[in-house]
Amino acid sequence: MYDTNPAETAEALKQNLRIILDEQRSLADQIDFDQLALLIPHLKSANRVFVVAAGRSGLSLKAAAMRLMHFGLNVFVVGETTTPAIRKGDLLIAASGSGTTSSIVKAAEKAVKAGAAVVSLSTTTVSALAACSVLVIILPAAQKEDHGQAVSLQYAGSLFEQALLLVMDAVFQTLWLAEGTPAEVLWERHANLE
Repeated sequence: MYDTNPAETAEALKQNLRIILDEQRSLADQIDFDQLALLIPHLKSANRVFVVAAGRSGLSLKAAAMRLMHFGLNVFVVGETTTPAIRKGDLLIAASGSGTTSSIVKAAEKAVKAGAAVVSLSTTTVSALAACSVLVIILPAAQKEDHGQAVSLQYAGSLFEQALLLVMDAVFQTLWLAEGTPAEVLWERHANLE
């Protein structure tokens, strides 16, 4: 049973948050930002943007889809009931740490067959997903089955999933500041049926 001493728990929480933040800073120092910058023209030139990932990576990309929609892009989450067919001129952003998640690879293959471009975020350039992609953005994190803790002290793919959220927020922030759209305009696109 976990020790419930409040002071010890508070200290453990503080130390674990520091581990997470330190790992994210270390990962950020290793990102090829020239490579990441290539995502921007893909986003700006796409007719529509689709995102696909599984598990917690999927949650991170759903958050990114929301922000890209706030920016004014026409964005869809693969697997939702109202998501239309992808076609030529569209962009699929796919995330998989391993690049081998079968549902993500199949979505990428279908997107390519339909004439859409695929940009992937992964930990590797050697994978089935990378083979479908016009651009692979590397997030140098541990894969979810890497339990050796050489890359991350966190559980499973946590470092990758967190980095995915943060990197896509940086992409949104860059688009937004470059465009100069007032926050009030973006706010008008926020959900109002909550």
